[in-house]
Amino acid sequence: MTTVLHTADDLRARPRSGRRAVVMTMGALHDGHAELIRTARSIAGADGEVVTTVFVNPLQFGAGEDLDRYPRTLDSDVKIAEQAGADVVFAPSVDEVYPGGEPQVRVTAGPMGERLEGASRPGHFDGMLTVVAKLLHLTAADVALFGQKDAQQLALIRRMARDLNFPVEIVGVPTVRESDGLALSSRNRYLSPEERRTALALSQALFAGRDRHAAQEALRARAHESPSTRARADALGALGEARAAADAHALAKASPVGPEAVRAAARQVIDEAARATPPLRLDYLALVDPADFTEVEHGHIGEAVLAVAARVGTTRLIDNIPLTFGAPV
Repeated sequence: MTTVLHTADDLRARPRSGRRAVVMTMGALHDGHAELIRTARSIAGADGEVVTTVFVNPLQFGAGEDLDRYPRTLDSDVKIAEQAGADVVFAPSVDEVYPGGEPQVRVTAGPMGERLEGASRPGHFDGMLTVVAKLLHLTAADVALFGQKDAQQLALIRRMARDLNFPVEIVGVPTVRESDGLALSSRNRYLSPEERRTALALSQALFAGRDRHAAQEALRARAHESPSTRARADALGALGEARAAADAHALAKASPVGPEAVRAAARQVIDEAARATPPLRLDYLALVDPADFTEVEHGHIGEAVLAVAARVGTTRLIDNIPLTFGAPV
C-alpha cells in the first residue's frame, strides 16, 4: 500500500535500501505520469523505493496563468500512483517547501531558459529549477525521472544536475499519447470537444514534420546508394531506375538534410488550424538543437527537437518530437 507523507522529516525517517527513484509531479495524474512511475519502479527494482511528489509549485506560474484553477486531485493521484507502483506519495504544503515565504535565493536557468518556453513564460524555468533542486534535496533521490514532452525542462534539469554537481541520475521517459496522437497533459481536461479537435493540430504538425524528415532521409539514403559508375547506371537505366537515381541526387544536393522543409510541413498544419473554429493561436513552432534550444540551420547534422506551443481557447498546450538529421546510411 502506498504511504502518503507531507513532511520531509517523515520522508527522511523512512528506512530505505536500494535506490530511491523519484517522479516529480504537480498532481492531476494521468497515464503519462503513471508511465513515469512504472519506469521508476523498473529502475528501482524490488529492493528500491519509488517516491512520487505532488506539489503545485507557485514559482512556476506567471501573472495571468492558471495557478488558482490548476486541478488539485490528491485522492485520485494516490490511487494512480499506487497502481503504477509507487511506495510513497510525498505531498508537501507550500510552507513545507518554502518555509518563510518565497525564496530569495533561486536557481537561474541561464540563456537556454530564456528561449521558447522561457520567452513565452518569463521566470517559469527559474521557478521550475528552484523547486526541482529543493525536491531533489528533500527526497534524497538517487534517480529522478521526467517526461520528454517537456523537452526544454528536461534539458535544463540535466544541465542543472551537471553544472551544480547533483549526485542524481536524470532519466527522460518518452511522451505518452492518446490514441488520436494528442500528448497527455493535465491541461487537456480544460478542452471542450471542439477545442480538442483543434488541439490535435499540435501533434499533427509534428507528425507532418517528422514524415517530411523521414522522406528526405530515405531519399538521401537512396542517393547514397545510387550508381557511381557509367556501367552500373546503364544497367539500372535498362530497368527504368536511372531517372529516379538522378532525381534523388538532385534533391539530395539541393537540400541534403532539409530543416527548412520540416518546418514548412509542420507550419502548413498549424496555419490550417489557425483558420479552424475555434482557432489555434500559435506561440512558437521551432526546430532546435537539444543542447541549447537554438534553431538548427540548413545542413544541420545530428539530434534536433521539433517543438510547438499554442493556445486553444484559454488552454495552453505544448508538444515535441525528437528527430535525427544525417543519420548514418
